[in-house]
Amino acid sequence: MPGRVADFLRAAQLDDAERAVLDQGVTVRRGQGYTLRVTAVPAVHRRLLDLCQPLDGTPGTAVIPAQRKARREYANRVTAFCAPT
Repeated sequence: MPGRVADFLRAAQLDDAERAVLDQGVTVRRGQGYTLRVTAVPAVHRRLLDLCQPLDGTPGTAVIPAQRKARREYANRVTAFCAPT
């Protein structure tokens, strides 16, 4: 998951399983930012994706394009990973 998404989720209210997934992730430096490699079942990834929905913008909040892009990239990865074969 992109670092911006991971940073947002660390500040969010997570349950114990989701917090453990983030804590056990491996940080990989990528240019100016980083990627957090996490191992979890698809249901946990979907839940984390739902929790970072505010990065796409909600009424009355400012949207930061880099955060929106990071969430979109994570959504694409989760969709590809969880897609039925």
